[in-house]
Amino acid sequence: MGKTWLITGVSSGFGYEMTKQLLEKGDTVIGTVRSKNKVEEFISKYPETFDCRILDVTDVPAVHAVADDAFAKHGKIDVIVSNAGYGLFGAAEELTDDEVNHIIATNLTGSIMLIRSALPYLRKQESGNIIQISSYGGQVAFAANSMYHATKFGIEGFCESVAQEVAKYNIKMTIVEPGGARTEFRYGSAKVAKLTPEYDHVHGFLNMLDPAKGLAPGDPAKMASRIIESVDKPDTPLHMVLGSQALKATIERLEERVAVYKTQTETAASTDITE
Repeated sequence: MGKTWLITGVSSGFGYEMTKQLLEKGDTVIGTVRSKNKVEEFISKYPETFDCRILDVTDVPAVHAVADDAFAKHGKIDVIVSNAGYGLFGAAEELTDDEVNHIIATNLTGSIMLIRSALPYLRKQESGNIIQISSYGGQVAFAANSMYHATKFGIEGFCESVAQEVAKYNIKMTIVEPGGARTEFRYGSAKVAKLTPEYDHVHGFLNMLDPAKGLAPGDPAKMASRIIESVDKPDTPLHMVLGSQALKATIERLEERVAVYKTQTETAASTDITE
């Protein structure tokens, strides 16, 4: 029997690839988009199994409404995929207040509200999977990407906590940390601040956003397949890294942190009450 999935941001990237594969194998997808233009093929080809919803995840009441209506219409929903999001590049000083507020509202608050909206239903049905699409940028930070990292580090902390809260209800949490992939995230949806010469030394990301300078190594279709497969695997980790470069960078950064923490034993202990 096929599963029912609620996925945000299915017009491009991992959301699109997952939706395509899921519909092809007979599952049902409730997919959210800001415009139906890019998913007309799904709407026409899968009228019974693709339920398209218009949603801007920065609209909190709308997020709650879409979740409520989706569960009311479909009954049990097996998998919630919080996927909608985008990248914002530029030094912290180069970003505007509106740019800061919007990426937080989209990547962080939108993801939090989607998961919170689904939890009462998943808890009552005593089953379900929550998949949060993060990034290895939720563990590894680079210059000129501060607000993207802020949202990804933030949502990972939220998900780690929630995973502990809902485990007793047979709700499984997976935080997916992909590396660079050939999606519109880099080559279409990424936003760049108004750059200034004072920060030219951190503007190397412009090469990464230019397809002519070389493409990302990750295959979005393969990554989507691994995400889909993870739902039925009993040993899927809380943090699932996709991409060999991403895994290497993550391990290196975590090992660096652990090494530095281990040098702090005496300082940390010196602040304890010893009476």
